[in-house]
Amino acid sequence: MKYVLLIFCFLVLAGCNEEVVIKPKALLHLQYPEPVYVSPKLDCPFNFVYNAQANIKTKDNCWLDIVYPSMKATIHLTYRPVENNIDSLLYDAQKLTYDHTIKASSIYEQPRVDSISKVYGMLYMINGNAATSTQFYVTDSSKHFVTGSLYFKSKPNFDSILPAISYIREDVRRIMETIKWE
Repeated sequence: MKYVLLIFCFLVLAGCNEEVVIKPKALLHLQYPEPVYVSPKLDCPFNFVYNAQANIKTKDNCWLDIVYPSMKATIHLTYRPVENNIDSLLYDAQKLTYDHTIKASSIYEQPRVDSISKVYGMLYMINGNAATSTQFYVTDSSKHFVTGSLYFKSKPNFDSILPAISYIREDVRRIMETIKWE
């Protein structure tokens, strides 16, 4: 029994002679095509430009899905007319965003004010493993109110989908910057 234990220890020690190679920290580097923005043909009281890499699916009441099939992501847009309910629309948009504070590590706000085109809104960048990483709303504060949310068809893992989030956030900014009321 002594010899078996001695042989076992010898084999374990002999097997540990490999050199340890420390590998450098590597990051995933994804590249997406340069966006080309086009304007959809909508029968809605608003219009905007969107990335041609995406497809638009229209629903009832001018609700739209901007689908990025290669990234398995969708921006859900909802339109609501303002009928003396701007306070409740703003409250609902902000509440929907801040309901994600349970999983979010941080939420950054970026206001949008374009008094010439009468477009006012807020972009919310939600960091962390929340269900959505980007939400926004835009309004003219008298007739029109549009909200948007970005969702991926995968379990939230912020670090893994960060390159896609960053790419689509730029598209969301572009939608907010180019929205025009009819």
